[in-house]
Amino acid sequence: MFTTILSIVITILAVILLAKPTGVYMAKAFSDENTALNKLYGPFENFLFKLSGIKRINQTWKQYALALVLANGFMIVLVYLVFRLQGVLPLNPSKIVGMEPTLAFNTAISFMTNTNLQHYSGESGLSYLAQMIGILFMMFAAPGTALAVVMAFMRGLAGKEIGNFYTDLIRAITRVLLPIAFVSGLVLVALGVPQTLDPTITAQTVEGGDQNIARGPVGAFLSIKELGNNGGGFFGVNSAHPFENPNAISNFIQILLMLLLPTATPFAYGRMVGNPKQGRVLFVSMLMMFVLFVGIAVTSEYQGNPVLNALGVEHTQGSLEGKEVRFGSGLSALYAVVTTASETGAVNNMHDTMTPLGGLMPLSAMLLNTIFGGVGAGFINVIMYAMIAVFLSGLMVGRTPEFLGKKIEGREMKLIAVTLLIHPLLILGASAVALFTTVGAEAISNPGFHGISQVVYEYTSSAANNGSGFEGLGDNTPFWNISTGLVMYIGRFFGLVTMLAVAGSLASKKLVPETVGTFRTDTPLFGVILIGTIFIVGALTFFPTIVLGPVAEYLTL
Repeated sequence: MFTTILSIVITILAVILLAKPTGVYMAKAFSDENTALNKLYGPFENFLFKLSGIKRINQTWKQYALALVLANGFMIVLVYLVFRLQGVLPLNPSKIVGMEPTLAFNTAISFMTNTNLQHYSGESGLSYLAQMIGILFMMFAAPGTALAVVMAFMRGLAGKEIGNFYTDLIRAITRVLLPIAFVSGLVLVALGVPQTLDPTITAQTVEGGDQNIARGPVGAFLSIKELGNNGGGFFGVNSAHPFENPNAISNFIQILLMLLLPTATPFAYGRMVGNPKQGRVLFVSMLMMFVLFVGIAVTSEYQGNPVLNALGVEHTQGSLEGKEVRFGSGLSALYAVVTTASETGAVNNMHDTMTPLGGLMPLSAMLLNTIFGGVGAGFINVIMYAMIAVFLSGLMVGRTPEFLGKKIEGREMKLIAVTLLIHPLLILGASAVALFTTVGAEAISNPGFHGISQVVYEYTSSAANNGSGFEGLGDNTPFWNISTGLVMYIGRFFGLVTMLAVAGSLASKKLVPETVGTFRTDTPLFGVILIGTIFIVGALTFFPTIVLGPVAEYLTL
């Protein structure tokens, strides 16, 4: 266990060390200043702008939001057609047929919303063409979209022009996602991850039987899967498969990639709004919640399963059900919290087999959706809670709340309130329908409290654009494909549009002079208030559901 704890500490320290320089790089990447990055990427980007007819003019928040929705809608339709027609398209050596309509609908929305919820088995559900043109394409476009929106959001908070969606999208891909994914992909291939277009091969086992071994362009797929907080696996069992996650080093790199951009965003924010100290406060606040969740998950997974070692002395090995022995209980629990805190959804173990409290941590990370969060979208949720904290603090002292020198008034709070409510409404409303109806309840494989957790986890994963699942749920049916598809779409774009409206509203306001009564948002006190607000407002919303699921299961063991 000591080795596992040491590995976890080293991993968290590595994440902390990489966060600030990456954040500074991101801020420069989206700057219009004449920096070295513009000289490096400028010629290629100018070619793309000219080829696509993009005019780099500043948009209003409404124009930006419209471009966001229309562009993503077009890409959803495009990849839907690829999935439906993959049976007659090239690069299909395994002769995989076209997807069923509701499954294609679910998969197209899933990957374009950065969710990557998979109701199909990766290696047998898609052709190489569908994997590369459909899935791999969206794995760049979806996080690129979120990264573009969060940068526009930051500009609005800073009182600057919102920018241009198409310019930001191209910069997100060319300056951030492509370079890092290319280098990390080469590293993963060197560690043993396959990268080939050859078809499935058949190997003879020691018993004399035949075994079909799937392979493909996994290396390129895997790097952007983790970096872009996508999470969809090339193989059905995701990063529990030795081809996607061969050893402890590849596991370590995947964790770094998942947390790289979410942990860097607060530092990019601090630089772009001209208040680096506030960015550090937000980073530390999220880091404290993250460490707490990791600690509870790891401790819970190490409770039980006493075994005898070689000397006959009883010791706790941890809960190894549903886990790869090459990672063990501790690193599996760490991965589970990382993948849900970062809205990635990749798994190196089956969350359905975690202990009740161990499984509660990844579920809670998605319910709160503020512990770092995914590329862009998660940080926007953090700022939303920061504004709520400022508003509540202002009410308590009888002062108009201010954020970054701008007054937060009725218009902004109405938009924030609607954004705050849509998340629990999607999760709890859809879960209630699924549990009440036969077509929903018949998918549950574990009756009782654990069955409730299965359903709530599925819709939470969808609404939070995470994509991980408890598994065991029979979700490849028209009911689950359509319902989770709608939850994913609304959960993704509703909040992005409403918070863009908040940024646009604040951008048009004049700065309020700072006085002795101004509530500063770049102090440790504000960090404490922010954490309290997240747990009080966010956690209490879902407390009854948590009690009916993981807590009740824990108390009945």
